[in-house]
Amino acid sequence: MRRGSGSPLLLVHGLGAGWRSWSPILDELAESREVIAVDLPGFGETPSLTGEVSIATLTDSVADFIREQCLEGVSTVGQSMGGRMVLELARRGLGGDTVALDPGGFWSDRELTVFGATLRPSIAAVRALRGILPALLGSSVGRTLLLAQLSARPWALSRETVLPDVRGLADSPSTGAALDALTKGPKQQGAPAGTVPGRVTIGWGRRDLVTVPRQAARATDLFPDAELHWFERCGHFPQWDAPHEATRLILDNTD
Repeated sequence: MRRGSGSPLLLVHGLGAGWRSWSPILDELAESREVIAVDLPGFGETPSLTGEVSIATLTDSVADFIREQCLEGVSTVGQSMGGRMVLELARRGLGGDTVALDPGGFWSDRELTVFGATLRPSIAAVRALRGILPALLGSSVGRTLLLAQLSARPWALSRETVLPDVRGLADSPSTGAALDALTKGPKQQGAPAGTVPGRVTIGWGRRDLVTVPRQAARATDLFPDAELHWFERCGHFPQWDAPHEATRLILDNTD
C-alpha cells in the first residue's frame, strides 16, 4: 500500500492484520510523507514463504523489497514483531532512520514462556470466535474481554480500529509460524554504538502486557544509539492507544 507524497516511510506490521494494522495513523502520516506499508509473507495479501519462517527470513523479505523498490536509505517504522524487524534491518546496516514501537525479541526466558502461554490461547479463542468477531468487537465489554492483553483502554477503541488486527490473528496463514519464530527462535541481537545507519527511536507503552516495560532497558542496552520514548497509558499498540502521539514520534524522528 502506498499513500501520500514526500520522503518515503516504510511501515512493517506485527503479528496480525498486515498493512491495515497501521490504519489509525495512515492518513495523518500521509499528509507529509509517502507511506509504504507492506504485507509480510503470509499476512494480508502476500503469499507465505516457501521455506523456513523465522525473524531472519521475514526480515530478508523486507530487505529484498527495499532493494527491488530502490528504497535504499528509507526510514523504517515497525511495531511488535515489525519493531523487532526494523531494528534487525538497522543492525544489518539497512535503511535510514528507525522507529521501533514495542518491539519483540527482548524477553527474558521466563517472560517468553509467559508470552507464549498467554498469547497462544488468545489466538485460539479468536479463531473459535471468528464468525462473531464484528459483533463482539462492536461492544465495549467485548473489546475489554478480548483485548485486555493488547490495549490499556480497549473499551475506548472503535471496532474499526481493532477488527483488522484481530481478524488477522485468526486468518493469516503465517500467524502460527511467526509466533513460533518469536517464542522458539533466537532473541534479538544488538548493534554496537555508531554502527546503525541513522537515528534509532524506540517507543514503549507503559502498560504493555505483551512486551513488558522492563524489556525497554534491554533494548536500549543492545542498541545504545537509541533514544527511548515512553507512551503513558498505552499498551502494546501505540497506533491504537496513542495514535496522534505515535504519529508525532514517527514524523519527528525520521527524515
